[in-house]
Amino acid sequence: MKFLLLLLSCLLACLHTANASSLTNAQQFSRGAEYSNVKISPNGDYLSALTSHEGRKTLVILNADTKKLLHAVRFTNNAEVGEYAWVNEERIVLQKMYKKGWSEEPLYYGELFAVNADGSRSTNLFGFKSGEQQTGSNLKKNTPIKASAFILDPLPDNDRYMLVNAIPWSGGTSLDYSRPQHVYRVDIYKGIRKKVTTAPIGYAQFLTDNEGKVKFISGTSKDNEQKLFYRQNKKWVNTDELNLGLDNFYPISFTDKPNTIFAAGRIAGETLGVYKIDLTAGTKQKIIQDEQVDPNHFWVNNQTKKLYAVEYQNGYPTYAFVDKEDTHSKLLKQLLASLPGKQVHIVSETTASDKFIIKAFNDRNPGDYYLFDSNKMKLEYLASQKSWLDPELMAEMKPISFTSRDGKTIHGYLTLPNGKDAKQLPLIVNPHGGPHGVRDWWGFNPQNQLLAQQGFAVLQVNFRGSAGYGKDFLEAGKQKWGSDIQFDIIDATKHVIAQENVDANKVCIVGGSFGGYSALQSAILEPDLFKCAIGFAGIYDLEMMFEEGDIAERRAGMKYLQEVLGEDKATLHAMSPTKHVSKLKAKLMLVHGEDDARAPIEQLEALEEALDKIDYPYQKLVMNNEGHGFYNDTHRAKYYQQMIQFINQSLSM
Repeated sequence: MKFLLLLLSCLLACLHTANASSLTNAQQFSRGAEYSNVKISPNGDYLSALTSHEGRKTLVILNADTKKLLHAVRFTNNAEVGEYAWVNEERIVLQKMYKKGWSEEPLYYGELFAVNADGSRSTNLFGFKSGEQQTGSNLKKNTPIKASAFILDPLPDNDRYMLVNAIPWSGGTSLDYSRPQHVYRVDIYKGIRKKVTTAPIGYAQFLTDNEGKVKFISGTSKDNEQKLFYRQNKKWVNTDELNLGLDNFYPISFTDKPNTIFAAGRIAGETLGVYKIDLTAGTKQKIIQDEQVDPNHFWVNNQTKKLYAVEYQNGYPTYAFVDKEDTHSKLLKQLLASLPGKQVHIVSETTASDKFIIKAFNDRNPGDYYLFDSNKMKLEYLASQKSWLDPELMAEMKPISFTSRDGKTIHGYLTLPNGKDAKQLPLIVNPHGGPHGVRDWWGFNPQNQLLAQQGFAVLQVNFRGSAGYGKDFLEAGKQKWGSDIQFDIIDATKHVIAQENVDANKVCIVGGSFGGYSALQSAILEPDLFKCAIGFAGIYDLEMMFEEGDIAERRAGMKYLQEVLGEDKATLHAMSPTKHVSKLKAKLMLVHGEDDARAPIEQLEALEEALDKIDYPYQKLVMNNEGHGFYNDTHRAKYYQQMIQFINQSLSM
């Protein structure tokens, strides 16, 4: 039986929490998580979580038995806590983030801060401000470094050291992912570091073994090709030499045999499969592959470093258990049975795997945290991410599929107001961003839940170009941003009108990033279908993408644009909303962050100029200090409130 821990009451004693009952609907759904990133220490003596205090993230540390608050890490001025890890039973290492005046979203400059559970021995461990200057290469002190550190391996069996990978800066504090990254062994008390290895490729990702040795490095070449290297005789060997015939090849985990790994890869345009690779023999054995979708997560036993389950999401999330005898596989099956209707993730565990932090969530609940004791077989409720939202009042998210005009199977989701069917409901179409490497997932979506509470059905479409449905499906969206992708969105809308009987006269399209582009482009291609359109942080002039924004600043970014958009000016012109505003009939709302680096404000200004030339009316909301999406709860609530008002007025509800 679930019972509320003392966690909430002890936090309330030291932290101010807003009275949720006084919040408007827009405020309730825009409000960030009350608790997140809950973890347990290696021996299980402590619990930790991120919460919010005066608008900044705070780390709280509690006694695991009594739930008494032991310490809270709260930085002064504009700093807050980011990601963190337990590096031994008494010590935590965390990222130090900064809120700057030009950006509501906190910025990370690579600083790692360390502190004991009781608040003692706090120190700046790594970063441009850490330690003191020293000459020479034999580092005996914690010295400043112009790189951003990320915890690679906390080395749970080593009480003194951890591994970090450091991404070098390129002018100012900008990260240059294309340059070789270094891996350092870092003293978690003094910050003294020693370089362990250097990646032979940019955009590197590392895999370490149980001894803390870096065994594999995957990355992306200058030609945007994914490569994998393994360590042999103190050298990095390119797996291309194995001639395995796999694309998108990267390591997942080790196996029970030396020089053998589990790896992901695909043949030609297929979905991503899991293979057992013998590096000595240069052979592969397919372990599992879903014919329709790629895996969305690989679950690895932190103690054995071996893969035990693969998570898929073809509609609803499911697990495929690679190692059914692994204790984690058995635990997951028990938890899924104990928490029906929920997806379950193991998010933290002790070194002995006798205590676990469990997150359970679904489409109506953003997440509840539990403590599971495997010795006592006891599941104990800890806290909810958003306790002020009642899951029983939230809307269900149903998977749908249909056949596009050119015969492709397209998947998506339909969210309906709680207790209602779709008949004659107004419809909001919500295309996702990206578009490549991104897809919509089953789970809690605050904007869609807000819309459903207002009486709207909400449609999400995993159009061609979306991630997760195989390489052929992904490739089918390239250089088709303004045509075939939009036809999928339009066909999905017409499918829901025909099959679900929503109100064809009350349809609005609302999207962010690429979804903002789609909102305008679909409304141009099918002007009589959409009565209103909201573009949030959208791209509206495709040629401008080659000149403005952070993608064009990098060589790899320019190559990406050439690949996914092409360089034919006639095609870019045909796919740019700024060039075709005269075809619009929908009522427009345009929303943008003033400091958006991905879709710069110049994109909005170009669209405004085109609309103003023909005196086309539109509503506008530009938010200062925000980037590509609104990070600030208050700003998000303001947008949600104006969004609802605009849609209601546009559909004359």
